[in-house]
Amino acid sequence: MARIVLNETSYHGAGAIREIPGELKSRGLKKVFVCSDPDLVRFGVTKKVLDVLDEAGIAYSLYSNIKANPTIENVQSGVAAFKAAAADSIVAIGGGSSMDTAKAVGIIIANPAFADVRSLEGVAPTEKPSVPIIAVPTTAGTAAEVTINYVITDVEKKRKFVCVDVHDIPVVAVVDPDMMATMPKGLTAATGMDALTHAIEGYITKGAWEMTDMFHLKAIELIAKNLRGAVQNTKEGREGMALGQYVAGMGFSNVGLGIVHSMAHSLGAVYDTPHGVANAILLPTVMEYNAEATGDKYRDIAKAMGVEGTEKMTREEYRKAAVDAVRQLAVDVGIPQDLKAIVKDEDVDFLAQSAMDDACRPGNPKDPTLEDIKALYRKLM
Repeated sequence: MARIVLNETSYHGAGAIREIPGELKSRGLKKVFVCSDPDLVRFGVTKKVLDVLDEAGIAYSLYSNIKANPTIENVQSGVAAFKAAAADSIVAIGGGSSMDTAKAVGIIIANPAFADVRSLEGVAPTEKPSVPIIAVPTTAGTAAEVTINYVITDVEKKRKFVCVDVHDIPVVAVVDPDMMATMPKGLTAATGMDALTHAIEGYITKGAWEMTDMFHLKAIELIAKNLRGAVQNTKEGREGMALGQYVAGMGFSNVGLGIVHSMAHSLGAVYDTPHGVANAILLPTVMEYNAEATGDKYRDIAKAMGVEGTEKMTREEYRKAAVDAVRQLAVDVGIPQDLKAIVKDEDVDFLAQSAMDDACRPGNPKDPTLEDIKALYRKLM
């Protein structure tokens, strides 16, 4: 048996944020808790949505105590702020960090027994759906607006933990490329490579099946075709990436990922490495490691990446072609090619153990040993 969980409603295209007031009103929601990160507030991105709420006469309270890798403290103070605001709904505006914080807050408000954020790790047995969330992504990357996952950082223990809960999926996703147009090049590249990692890991993960394969292959194609343009801030590139990252989320949220994510979570927890950058650096090397366990799937990946003549290639050739195409895309959008500037040798044991303990590891097509993971980190140093 397989299961697919998706948003109740999603809007796509320029100007989609205008649909937010109607969605709130049709659900009888009156006081919105807006979750957005401080940079987006400072650069006026959040204001685009606040203006729409103001015009519609909808009351809201803004919360922006959110770090790039959101922490337990960010969630706890968010829960307190939500209660103080007497809100009945959440509008999350931002990348994965804003949406992950919103999901954790929404779940805890609806399920007070889980007030200890750590109790939500893994598949949490919550009973009630989150407070209604309308998610407005400002990056073309995490697809947190359509997933049943969120990731919180435990600063004290230097680890990130993954929470998986069907109750946390936003009821409405508003995927408006205009909300992404102000993203700087580096962030566009990193979040875009995060989306590509979702699509590729989701396609080769152990739980993959026909319905998610359909999403993942289309996502790889859209991302390969549009990421370079999005980094140059072309309209077509932005629109293609907004859609591509969402389609990838429709897939991986339902079948899981692999060790690129496990290893990236460790780097984010220890060094605060941006999640997309960590994924992008790791992806080609981990793809090489996984190749032998993927049957003929790399032929499909290479073809979706735009490689010509894949049907005439040997298995060895199309596997290499898939990895090379991913590596070339990362180079073209300016992603660093190794971990030299990030990882300290004395941390490798801790990083590898964290990656082994991560919720994404069991989905990897090939079962890694602790030594395998250490070797993968070292190969990139």
